[in-house]
Amino acid sequence: MDLRLPGLRGLLRGPRRLLAAGAAAVVLAGAGTWTATALDDPPTVHRADRMLSTGGGVRLDTSYFTPAGSGRHPAVLLAHGFGGSKDDVRRQAEDLARDGYAVLTWSARGFGRSTGRIGLNDPQGEVADVSRLIDWLARQPQVRLDRPGDPRVGVAGASYGGAIALLAAGHDRRVDALAPQITYWNLADALFPNGVFKKLWTSVFVNSGGGCARFEPALCRMYQRVAESGRPDAEARRLLQQRSPSAVADRIRVPTLLVQGQSDSLFPLGQADAAARAIKAGGAPLAVDWIAGGHDGGDPESDRIQTRVTTWFDRYLKGDTGADTGPAFRVTRTSGVDSTDGAAVLRGASARTYPGLAAGPRPIALSGPTQRFENPAGGDPPAVSALPGLGGSGGSLAQLSALGVGTALDFPGQYGRFDSAPLGSDLRITGSPTVTVHVRSTADDAVLFAKLYDVAPGAARPVLPAQLVTPVRVTGAKAGKDVTLTLPAIDHEVQKGHRLRLVLASTDLGYASPAAPATYTVTLTSRLTVPTAPSVTTAPAPLPAWVWWLPAAGAVLALALVLTARRRTGTPAPDPALADVPLQITGLTKRYARSADRYAVRDVSFRVEQGQVLGLLGPNGAGKTTTLRMLMGLIRPDGGEIRVFGHAIRPGAPVLSRVGAFVEGAGFLPHLSGRDNLRLYWRATGRPAEDAHLEEALRIAGLGEALGRPVRTYSQGMRQRLAIAQAMLGLPDLLILDEPTNGLDPPQIREMREVMIRYAAGGRTVIVSSHLLAEVEQTCTHLVVMDRGRLVQAGPVGEIVGSGDTLLVGTAAPVEQPVLEKVAALPQVASAVRTEDGLLVRLEPGHTADGLVVELVRLDVPVASLGPHRRLEDAFLTLIGGSA
Repeated sequence: MDLRLPGLRGLLRGPRRLLAAGAAAVVLAGAGTWTATALDDPPTVHRADRMLSTGGGVRLDTSYFTPAGSGRHPAVLLAHGFGGSKDDVRRQAEDLARDGYAVLTWSARGFGRSTGRIGLNDPQGEVADVSRLIDWLARQPQVRLDRPGDPRVGVAGASYGGAIALLAAGHDRRVDALAPQITYWNLADALFPNGVFKKLWTSVFVNSGGGCARFEPALCRMYQRVAESGRPDAEARRLLQQRSPSAVADRIRVPTLLVQGQSDSLFPLGQADAAARAIKAGGAPLAVDWIAGGHDGGDPESDRIQTRVTTWFDRYLKGDTGADTGPAFRVTRTSGVDSTDGAAVLRGASARTYPGLAAGPRPIALSGPTQRFENPAGGDPPAVSALPGLGGSGGSLAQLSALGVGTALDFPGQYGRFDSAPLGSDLRITGSPTVTVHVRSTADDAVLFAKLYDVAPGAARPVLPAQLVTPVRVTGAKAGKDVTLTLPAIDHEVQKGHRLRLVLASTDLGYASPAAPATYTVTLTSRLTVPTAPSVTTAPAPLPAWVWWLPAAGAVLALALVLTARRRTGTPAPDPALADVPLQITGLTKRYARSADRYAVRDVSFRVEQGQVLGLLGPNGAGKTTTLRMLMGLIRPDGGEIRVFGHAIRPGAPVLSRVGAFVEGAGFLPHLSGRDNLRLYWRATGRPAEDAHLEEALRIAGLGEALGRPVRTYSQGMRQRLAIAQAMLGLPDLLILDEPTNGLDPPQIREMREVMIRYAAGGRTVIVSSHLLAEVEQTCTHLVVMDRGRLVQAGPVGEIVGSGDTLLVGTAAPVEQPVLEKVAALPQVASAVRTEDGLLVRLEPGHTADGLVVELVRLDVPVASLGPHRRLEDAFLTLIGGSA
């Protein structure tokens, strides 16, 4: 099933009976009318929509998916994430139905077309609704029963939906199997970790629900109270704990597959660990899977998780003892980047039992004197770790940290640090490191943010694994107090020669710090203990890799500018003669990783002028993506030079602020409007609001009234145009678009073409990489054609399409392969390719059409016509010798 939950999509989209048998029955009949549709993909899946009343005036909007044919099937309840509706999980439901399950989806209270107030999975509200849905399933002729009134049923869902799955099993004994993903075990611990208010995530959470008034009154009052004080109280914790799976821990005794995200500052790995320990203690079968994605973005590994959830249910709902449910523990690891296309290489590591977060402890000595630092008045400026909501389906800051790019920011005078010696060997940390420190404060309480950095020799910035921090409130700190810190659970390899750095900061952007100024004094009192989980071994072969880009590469560029204090030394001086030239590439070269003589890009040179729309063409492996990544400063070339408006490109180069990029799609917050998504993105770059030129970018993108609607209502074409608008924020002088028409239908492609032409019409420059040659021919003014890492040809479209050295030879009859080979072997012929009407021939320099005709007649080729070719597709095939 597709579990793609970019950014907030998981939370923001992504039992025993509660009432006695004599309680009033819930009205399920006569609550709506059935509709049925047959889906196009075989086997046929039937869908029926209906409004179901669950009592107290609450009506739930449901969809019921069943396989074609007769017979009874196990059932699955599939829940959606916070801020979404049943429509968000339709594809997952269809897939499960095709696999032989009866699937019921519904919009939870307060979402979609369902009524009622949001209760955050209140046992008397949303959890009771699930029991009513199980009652309904038990009466359906397509559902297998264990006994009368007891269907064979599993529950799955992500984030908010994952929590309702766990709660359902704790409250209704009829639930038989679970597959919750990226969810919480104790919501109070998740939003108030160690007594510190997670203010950014909580505020986004409330706003995504439609505002405080959409919640149950007690929850609304609780939020307002905590948001105003900046400190959670006992009543706030009680309210959230009552609505948490941890409240029914001893009742969850069914087979459970826990999928948790490594890229997740909302519900980190510790939440799944607490759930795993409780479920394991109850004796139920358990598997834990740490995926590369999460609420902060990253790769959700949708296909792999779809397969694993299905086999889990096959084993525990269908009773298929031969179903391979996978290892008891699995973690996805990033083992570098393919320099040819930017793809992150993923590998799975596994163990026969879940190791927990403290297995294989190894002590690491840290050094550093007693340190004093300030908590500034009002908690400003705050340090930066994760940026809630910035992650997307295509990437995240946490993924950048996994690839060795540092993005965290600490302010001088607001933190203390303790460093290890350089490591003598590689160190794999799997779990939660711990350390004890002594804390004193000039105030009664101190709030600290602990983080463990990976510091490479000579690196400009250290790397914060997964962008995670541990907040802790130290009460009674005025008298001094020893505090044992449990750092965030991570899976991260620290290479030989790197150092570990423990940082204790007084502020963090995502959390509430005390408003009153104070001075903290911290002394290290123990070694750092890191878990190594030696039983977890990495698979010998890599899993399929997906491209991990940020929602828009412009975010990386803007963030690099914010976080880079000064330009790197050794950067060449600007070239005044190129001050008005958007791009000049000279001798650009990039070798494959770990190879001295194999090249992804080799000696490429071309120039792009203002007002041009340049098409970058080439078959797979031509080096296009590598060239774009070097142009955006994401990787360094091994040779040659890239200059943008005369400035040499280096990571963090200031001139990159004049570059906007759209690469491999963008992730948006589905509950927010298009306009609000763009405002949030720009705010995250740290640049002034007036520099965004938001209205002008939106006018070029042409989204019209749709800008005020939630993004979840957008078509694929509208999402693509919104992504282009995001790349155009700030009106960059150079706009880079990688496959902007992927997944669009012909009318949407035409609209995207108009967007690019309008943008360049203002004197700016667009570079577009695309495989749709007919579209490139209509959109672009100039072309660069690459093949096998080299430049084949560059120039105006008309010149390349109709160049005199490439001829279309019409023939009266098809040309046989032996004759084609003879034509291609002629001294004056560079290449020859068969077409529907004859041959496409490219001449060697200095040869003419007259000489070619003589040779064709000699070879008995039935020439009927001869002239310059006119289609870009023909020109492209000729230029690359048909290797596409």
